Amino acid sequence: MSWDDKDKPPRRGGAGGFDKIPDIPDFDLSKLKPPSLRSIHFVFMGMALFLLYMATGIYSVQLQERAVVLAFGKHVDTTPPGMHWNIPYPLGKVVKVRMEEIKKVEVGLRTGPTGLSHADLLKEAQMLTEGINMIDVQMSVQYQIKDPAQFLFGVSDPQLDRNENPRYGSVRMISDEGLKFTVRNVAEAALREVVGSSPIDDVLTVGRSKIQQEVHELMQRILDIYGAGVTINLVQLQDVFPPEAVKESFHDVNNAEEDMNRLIRDAEGYSNAIIPQTRGKAAQIVAEAEAYSAQKVNMAKGDALRFDSQLTEYIKAPEITKKRLYLETMEIILGKVDKTIIDSESLSSLVPLLSLGQSRGSKRQALPKTTQPSEQESGR
Repeated sequence: MSWDDKDKPPRRGGAGGFDKIPDIPDFDLSKLKPPSLRSIHFVFMGMALFLLYMATGIYSVQLQERAVVLAFGKHVDTTPPGMHWNIPYPLGKVVKVRMEEIKKVEVGLRTGPTGLSHADLLKEAQMLTEGINMIDVQMSVQYQIKDPAQFLFGVSDPQLDRNENPRYGSVRMISDEGLKFTVRNVAEAALREVVGSSPIDDVLTVGRSKIQQEVHELMQRILDIYGAGVTINLVQLQDVFPPEAVKESFHDVNNAEEDMNRLIRDAEGYSNAIIPQTRGKAAQIVAEAEAYSAQKVNMAKGDALRFDSQLTEYIKAPEITKKRLYLETMEIILGKVDKTIIDSESLSSLVPLLSLGQSRGSKRQALPKTTQPSEQESGR
């Protein structure tokens, strides 16, 4: 390029056809000016930002949840499942709590990982019964959230380590670790109180269901006083056993108790079987006696009526009635004995041979020739 061409615009294009590209005019940034904003524009922008901020307060609650609504740090409402709105953060806050979840604490044992040693668990399980007898009791408790607000704020959570002293000025935490710690302490205290007032035989054998019921009621009453916001669903004694030093003796006692209960059940079964049979036989005997009594009474009444009728006939004709009664009586008497009828005329010519030693049931001895009885005999 020559010295004269330095003020001229550079040539575009050249070989390859680039010389045909049109010239692009230079863009002047000074011509760009921002739009003029008025106060009404700031109002609309502020309203839009406010609406967006308020929209952040919309929240949803699932079916198994309940939402604890806070406004300016104060509990104002507990909302059911569905769509709701609250003052957005940081003025308001919503804490969702799962209501259907079953939580569990254990006393004297741990089924999951724990920082306690075997000696600590054994110490927790050892209790005194009525009569100052030592026994090891293991229990599990299942509980469920009843009131979300009380669950969150009813019980403080100053520390998570049970061996640590509470720190001064600790705040309430939105966590169930403190509540779990409280429920376990309440369960242990209630169990020790109930076991301490129960005989050792009831704790080991027949009184376990009663102990579970009493611990359940006592725990629920204490937690309601605390305002823990939970309900106790199940209290179950997992295992009850004596200390190692006297375990064999206790097992012998338990076996004897079981044998005694089995014998009692067998005796009760036999009693339940034999008593109805005996009552049935007694009722049968009473019925037969009543029937016999009624029969005799009726017979006596019949005899009395017959005697009255005979007395009436006797008063009317004494001689005829006497003779009829005599004949009827002799008919009854002679009808029951063996007898031989001999004609009086035959006595003068024949000497009959009577079988004096003949038994009552033998055949009657009759004479070859018999005649009619005399008028004297027939008139008797």
